[in-house]
Amino acid sequence: MQFIVEDTPGTRLDQYLATQLPELSRARIQALIKAGEITANGRPCKAKTPIERGMVICVNIPEPAPAAAQPQDIPLHIIYEDSYLVVVDKESGMVVHPAAGNPDGTLVNALLFHCGDLSGIGGVERPGIVHRLDKDTSGCMVVAKNDAAHLSLTTQFAERDTDKVYLAVVQGCPREPKGTVFTNIGRHPVNRLKMAVVNPGSGKPAITDYEVLRYDASTDSSLVRCTLHTGRTHQIRVHMLHLGHPLIGDPIYAHPQRQKARPGRLMLHARHLAFFHPQDGRRMSFYADIPPEYTPWIQGLSDL
Repeated sequence: MQFIVEDTPGTRLDQYLATQLPELSRARIQALIKAGEITANGRPCKAKTPIERGMVICVNIPEPAPAAAQPQDIPLHIIYEDSYLVVVDKESGMVVHPAAGNPDGTLVNALLFHCGDLSGIGGVERPGIVHRLDKDTSGCMVVAKNDAAHLSLTTQFAERDTDKVYLAVVQGCPREPKGTVFTNIGRHPVNRLKMAVVNPGSGKPAITDYEVLRYDASTDSSLVRCTLHTGRTHQIRVHMLHLGHPLIGDPIYAHPQRQKARPGRLMLHARHLAFFHPQDGRRMSFYADIPPEYTPWIQGLSDL
């Protein structure tokens, strides 16, 4: 960013920038000056450099270097494991990898403790992570243990060679008992925390097959099986909202306090995941146990 001084002659450089960049401490500004990230009229400067009218000040704030996640002894539900990969049943409420606001206690921290050194496979911040589930979504996830497995699995997800089936509970009941939602999904134009269905030509294509398995009149809610053909952020949540049936317990796209069913969590579960083993190419298929919160909707149903 660039500042052209219009007044305050004689003020120190660090004092001037402290008024222009209130989000930075004066100590941080002084460190940036010392590191050469701040120049005055295109030249290196010092914190005490006096400000002059018309002076051009350029400030570069480098991105913080990613910190390697630390191993933590956190229980994991392991569905399958070999020397190439591990398939876990992630619980609802667990963040997949460290990020702002969630520096630890994540699936990555647990995996580092369980698997040992993943050597930054897939990046320092997300070692071994091939795909992700939202914090409040539970169910099947596969994690790579070496670079070859990571490359194979990420390619399969990108080329849609995987099977991904979810169980969702939605408000109301879709008009059609089954169908396909094919839209583009992109960042919401106003609320940047949300995704939204956007006009063709923007966002990315997203395809979801859905099938209503049961409607519960007492809570005006339906159990829906969703099969993903793409993997966009919040895809099922956005597509069900697009149909007029937001997920039960969704704090972003719905109003949980207005819903009759209140299971205390987002009702989205990655039930089934299938892919080709990265070493020998055999098809592998896994199912995550259906959480107890689903009991009112699954009683008497088979083939889930």
